[in-house]
Amino acid sequence: MFSKIIDPRVSETDGAGHINNTTIPIWFESGRDEIFKLFTPDLSFARWRCVIIKMEVDYEAQIYYGIPVTIKTWISKIGNSSFGIYEEIHQNGIVRARGKATYVNFNFETQKTERIPDDIRDELKKHLITNV
Repeated sequence: MFSKIIDPRVSETDGAGHINNTTIPIWFESGRDEIFKLFTPDLSFARWRCVIIKMEVDYEAQIYYGIPVTIKTWISKIGNSSFGIYEEIHQNGIVRARGKATYVNFNFETQKTERIPDDIRDELKKHLITNV
């Protein structure tokens, strides 16, 4: 599992007094940084490999400003050229949101997906969760 702490900002709080639902996908993406580094260690967009093709978010409970959140990110599936992600946002020990995303290993020069290299596949397996 990958883990990242985020401090909610005032600007992310909406008129209902909780973190706006449009912020959650951005936080989930931030929790994927270490995965992106597996594919593109220097995070150069000139060599970028990860392309999102699907994303789902389930909002479980409200999230509030002033209380840190923890983004927890797992790998849920490893295919030939694609991989699945399962993620959660926790605040005060409670799951506030759950997400799923699918990415492909994409070559922008050829405009085609490519097989995930074995060394990256081995690293992804270290974060595999199977019961989601």
